[in-house]
Amino acid sequence: MTEQELRQHRCCFTGHRPERLGMPEIEVISGLKKGIRQAIADGFQTFISGMARGVDLWAAEIVLELRDEGAAIRLICASPYTGFESRWSREWQERYRQVMERADLVRFICPGYSRDCFQRRNQWMVDHSARVIAVYNGQPSGTRNTIEYARQHGVPVILFPR
Repeated sequence: MTEQELRQHRCCFTGHRPERLGMPEIEVISGLKKGIRQAIADGFQTFISGMARGVDLWAAEIVLELRDEGAAIRLICASPYTGFESRWSREWQERYRQVMERADLVRFICPGYSRDCFQRRNQWMVDHSARVIAVYNGQPSGTRNTIEYARQHGVPVILFPR
């Protein structure tokens, strides 16, 4: 399959860190599960997570859970750079490590931290996807930049909450 054909079956995630969401974690996870199940029903087979705390990691954990239950899906971890998680709490670091170990493919988008490494990671995910599932609170952020980038490049965005 060509890259363009593969892209048609890939979906990525964007969303805020837990402290910026303004809604309960359980609500976000429920919305993500619904969005991911719909994407699978629509023929998406590969999911790309940017591996940040909150939406990205929750989505990755859901994809792995559904894969364990028998869904024929794959997970790509698109981490911005090696050591991205090093300043997080132990709990979040452990969740990150577990997801990375179980992923089908791990990509470090940048060689190290830089001012634009997160934007470069977000653009890489959109450039390799045919749908974006976004958890967005309406505030200026990397999530908003990713949504705008996707729309500028004709990649459909499924927003939660609506």
